Amino acid sequence: MERQIPKGLKITFLVHFIMAVIFGAGFLLIPEMVTGMLGARAMEPSTFRLVGAAMLAFGTSSWLAYRQTLWDRVKIVVQVEIVWTLLGVLAMLWGLTFEGLPAADWTNVLILGAFAIAFTYFYSRA
Repeated sequence: MERQIPKGLKITFLVHFIMAVIFGAGFLLIPEMVTGMLGARAMEPSTFRLVGAAMLAFGTSSWLAYRQTLWDRVKIVVQVEIVWTLLGVLAMLWGLTFEGLPAADWTNVLILGAFAIAFTYFYSRA
């Protein structure tokens, strides 16, 4: 019998999708407003639009994975999410430490870190 996707992983995919749509659409469509609310300046709005597009792409992969039932069909999505979230944490920590990012970016570290932990947990249990 093929392995089923754990319920907790399905919930993680769904939460990731929702958050990616909210933040990704904001960065893609209204980067100046979103960055202003976060205490940053969108000096290059196209960079934030690109990040928004990436977030929407990763969110879409989570939505597609959420709709699956078998582990083998979502394994690669989990692997990519682990890489994406860990690199995101490292990039944000670098920016906070050496580039003077606003303190609000600690929120990004916490969100990405929580997803990194969740995806790594479910991957290690598979």
